[in-house]
Amino acid sequence: MIKTDAVVVGAGPVGLFVVHQLGIIGLKAEIIDNLDKIGGQCIELYPDKPIYDIPAIPECTGEGLTKNLLEQIKPFKPNFHLNERVEAVSQNKNEWKVETSKKKIFITPNIIIAGGVGSFEPRKFFVKNVEKFENNGVFYSVKNKNDFKNKKVCIFGGGDSALDWAIELSKISDVILVHRRNEFRGAEHSAEIVKKLEKEGKLKIKTPFQINSIEGEKKVNAITIKNEDGKIEKIKTDCVLGFFGLIMKLGPIAEWGLNLEKKTIPVNTENFQTNKEGIFAIGDICTYPGKLKLILSGFHEGALAARACFKIAKPNVAYRFEYTTTSKSIQERLGVKKGD
Repeated sequence: MIKTDAVVVGAGPVGLFVVHQLGIIGLKAEIIDNLDKIGGQCIELYPDKPIYDIPAIPECTGEGLTKNLLEQIKPFKPNFHLNERVEAVSQNKNEWKVETSKKKIFITPNIIIAGGVGSFEPRKFFVKNVEKFENNGVFYSVKNKNDFKNKKVCIFGGGDSALDWAIELSKISDVILVHRRNEFRGAEHSAEIVKKLEKEGKLKIKTPFQINSIEGEKKVNAITIKNEDGKIEKIKTDCVLGFFGLIMKLGPIAEWGLNLEKKTIPVNTENFQTNKEGIFAIGDICTYPGKLKLILSGFHEGALAARACFKIAKPNVAYRFEYTTTSKSIQERLGVKKGD
């Protein structure tokens, strides 16, 4: 049994930052994530994809952002419980009892759900025998862009991920972008760049086409695509990437007795508490009027949730807001030495 001031469910960027916010006010956190690595969707889906909306950082990758957040929380020595899922939550007097898939039990006054949009899996190609090529020519995410270097790559999709990776991989690969519509639904700026690259001969665009078949024995060597008129084209290729979005699953969170709204959790924006006292939701999984699904919004939500956790974890201690630039106690927790 592990006693702690807060259990954070989700080790993505928002979950990592809330650990920092808890740490600077003297609260200890345990982090649980059902993935086998730290970083959440940033690491699982787009570790190399550029991120442009982190304040004061013009550009970074999901991997770089995760690395910096881990460095930031290092002074608080957090414990990570990876490849592990919260299976049950129950009230234990004035605290919560959290049970995991690995039979661990946590006792805590606070639970912060920072699990993105729950567990997720990519929407897959609906063609015969696609399963035998998965991770062997057919992929639904890019873990390392250099795996596709100097190869023929067919990218399917019309959203931001498909456009972004078509742009990025066109620098090192022979890329064909295939979409079932003539119009792309991703960012207009990205669509314009893709069309410009096609004019320059740096990639090809095939619309409106859908995948018809995947050919090969032990690995992919070709695909066929079909348009609305039934016309079929064969394309020699080494790799096929599908970006059709994700299927979201809340999993056991749906059984916690929380108010749910279309697979998201409504919160009070004063402190991002749910309808259950001591259970908070931050990041993509929470909803409220004016909600923006941005990492920076999740950082703000985590900062307010952490202060609310302090009042529950230490009801007899008055919370006093302090700036990190002037507070000696915060600087001590961060390991800052005099003169630094």
